[in-house]
Amino acid sequence: MATTTSITTTYAGEFAGEYISAALLGGDTLRNQSISIKPNVKYKEVIKKAATDANLIKDATCDFADTGTITLTERILQPEEFQVNIELCKKDFRSDWEAISMGIGVSDNLPPKFSDFLISHVAGKVAQKTEQSIWGGVNANAGEFDGFTVSMLADSDVNDAANGSETSFTSANIKTLLSNVVDAIPNPVYGKEDLAIYVPPVAFQAYVRHLGGYGANGLGAQGYNNSGDMWYNNNASLSFEGIKVIYTPGMPTDHIVAGQKSNLYFGTGLLSDHNEVKVLDMSDLDGSQNVRIVMRFTSGVQYGIGSDLVLLTLA
Repeated sequence: MATTTSITTTYAGEFAGEYISAALLGGDTLRNQSISIKPNVKYKEVIKKAATDANLIKDATCDFADTGTITLTERILQPEEFQVNIELCKKDFRSDWEAISMGIGVSDNLPPKFSDFLISHVAGKVAQKTEQSIWGGVNANAGEFDGFTVSMLADSDVNDAANGSETSFTSANIKTLLSNVVDAIPNPVYGKEDLAIYVPPVAFQAYVRHLGGYGANGLGAQGYNNSGDMWYNNNASLSFEGIKVIYTPGMPTDHIVAGQKSNLYFGTGLLSDHNEVKVLDMSDLDGSQNVRIVMRFTSGVQYGIGSDLVLLTLA
């Protein structure tokens, strides 16, 4: 059965030649390589963890004496398989104002402009869903894998930042909450070059507004650079106490994560699979008038050392 296609538009004048859709949440985490990407994971990849105790260094003697202990543990990065299957009937487009672009004969084609749009739209939808799953996905939900925050909530090794019983991110509390995140960062991790604070859009917006001078502990009435709410140009990178603040569209609205890029992993079979959308005309295969949109890919995330990560969860 073909995917339900509802065409409710009417022809009035010349077709502008463009299709639009609702804005999609960008796959910023992967596009900007904000975490470590491991391609070519066919099935599983083992992330080894080595831990030594505090007694590794001893006073020198003339003899060799093994000291301390080394504990090897591991985490498994296992991407899951996902797919997109859409079927459209070309007949649905014959009465539409793109009919002329389908050809004259009975064996017509899917309107090329719509085909190109649909390919781009499907790839964008996959990027959006993957972005959301990376940070807040739940494996029990169809089309998702367990995201970082879900795994970190269940891991007692992860450092919890104080939330001050706050229930939302605002310009008045964002500085305090970010300070709590920084306070929870372990000393060996603090100062690492790839350390970052990953925040959801609502927290990022609150921080931008705070820096404009409108937080309870702001920078004065005109904020950063004395520019008020005109200071941010939507491209500038932000930092907090010297730590990079990363805009993370897929982060759940009640979380902030701090950690090293080298400790957060995204695994997939082939990165190109996330951009490859196939359009299959079924007329030569089964005599139907259907066109199928097909996409298959694998995705999954894992972190290495939980004790090197910080998670803030709102009350």
